[in-house]
Amino acid sequence: MARTKDPAVRSLLLDRAAQMLRTRQPVTLRTLVAGTGVSTMAVYTYFGGMDGLWKALRQEGFTRLATRLAAVKISADPVRDLAALGAAYLANALENPDLYRVMFDAGFDLEDAGAADETLHRLVRSIERAKASGRFRDEVDPLELATQSWTIGHGLASLVATGPLPHQTLAHGAPMLTALFTSAGDEPARCRQSVEQGWGRPPGAVADRRAVVRGDPA
Repeated sequence: MARTKDPAVRSLLLDRAAQMLRTRQPVTLRTLVAGTGVSTMAVYTYFGGMDGLWKALRQEGFTRLATRLAAVKISADPVRDLAALGAAYLANALENPDLYRVMFDAGFDLEDAGAADETLHRLVRSIERAKASGRFRDEVDPLELATQSWTIGHGLASLVATGPLPHQTLAHGAPMLTALFTSAGDEPARCRQSVEQGWGRPPGAVADRRAVVRGDPA
């Protein structure tokens, strides 16, 4: 009778592999499971071997990001939602800094590239809603604007979650997004209010000193 797989064991192995990569430790079957309380067979049980683990590692970063983005409650304000998605992106990076590094390492394969693309397309759909509601100009390219928004979030995450700057740096996100969305046609005062509402209350804020803020989205 096959044993039921424990998702916690899978996450443990992935987190440990990502942490070992960050600290430049050699990752082998034995070093990976050392001190975890699981045997080397767990790597075969959950990933089919080390090759499968490497493929799952990068995918796990996007899986966790997708889960965090899906937790953002859609409101009647698409610009607020765009900012909330950005805050959720940062919260995920702060909570999973080692996996965040691997997500953008092209040296690792993705099991499902389409699932990774879906994280960006959540932004695209909010931008399409903003255009439909008259907040953004008709000529705005949703994919281009989503990419620009993502770039702001990625830059902040790279500098704070895996880089040298303090968490207070994240406060720059709201004015940068406000400037970006205003350039897309939104009215400045209304845009600032929407962005501050979304950015200032990220879903499931990280419960440590690096948290952006605490609380659920408005």
